[in-house]
Amino acid sequence: MDHRKIWARSRDDLIAALAELGFPKELGDMIAGHLGSPKSIDRMTAYLEYTKPKDLQLIVDEMLAIRSEVDAWKEKKATEEANARYNMYLYYGFEDE
Repeated sequence: MDHRKIWARSRDDLIAALAELGFPKELGDMIAGHLGSPKSIDRMTAYLEYTKPKDLQLIVDEMLAIRSEVDAWKEKKATEEANARYNMYLYYGFEDE
């Protein structure tokens, strides 16, 4: 399936979950834009369907928590990659030598 279709489906599911709770559709577009990936959007949708929050603050807090976890995961992966490259240089040295 095309990535754009996956992203659109996830966004539409999020918007539907928010509309079911009585929130405007524009909120779904904003949240989807801030989360940025279908997996994160699906996670937010699952939260909405399971907890059914009535307060906008709870929804925004969960969105920020999901975004924070994604950012921390990306940082961890970047650090691991940099560490692996550094260890390669230590083991093999620089090619110019």
